[in-house]
Amino acid sequence: MPKLTIIGQIYAKRDKIEFVKSELEKLIDITSAEAGCMQYDLHQDNDNPAHFLFYENWDSRDLWQQHMNSQHVKDYMVATEGVIENFTLNEMTRIA
Repeated sequence: MPKLTIIGQIYAKRDKIEFVKSELEKLIDITSAEAGCMQYDLHQDNDNPAHFLFYENWDSRDLWQQHMNSQHVKDYMVATEGVIENFTLNEMTRIA
């Protein structure tokens, strides 16, 4: 059973949806190969294409923190500066 579930919600500015989507997609393969990453799924809302959601499962919070401090996450943050409308992140623990 995963030790940590992450729900990340990203809302792109309306005129930057495709750009944000392409930047998010760049994270998938490299993150999926990281130590401790059990699941790293990107979703896009069917009714609001500016809304993206990452559903992630990690072996530990420490390994997730390593991911958050990785160069590819830093590169994503620089690339998307000013084009994200809203971002929320929830650290969750599965109880059932």
